Amino acid sequence: TTPIVYTDNIFMNANEDGIVLDIGQKLFNTNQVRIVARVGMSRSHAKKFIAEMGKLLAMTEGSLQSGKKKN
Repeated sequence: TTPIVYTDNIFMNANEDGIVLDIGQKLFNTNQVRIVARVGMSRSHAKKFIAEMGKLLAMTEGSLQSGKKKN
C-alpha cells in the first residue's frame, strides 16, 4: 500500500513549465523542516488540482465540526 504522508509545511516553486511542491514535516522540538515528498506537475494540471481541491474543501465544509455529512 502507499503510505499517507502528513504535512505541516509546504514550499512551492513555479516557472513557465510547471510547479514543484516540497512537502515537509516540522521536526519535533526544533524549527527545522524535513522534506518528505516532492511533487511536480504541469501548470495546466496544477490549475485542475487547485480547482478540485477547492471543490473538496467546499463540499466537506462543516462536516468536520458536526461529524455528519451535509445534504
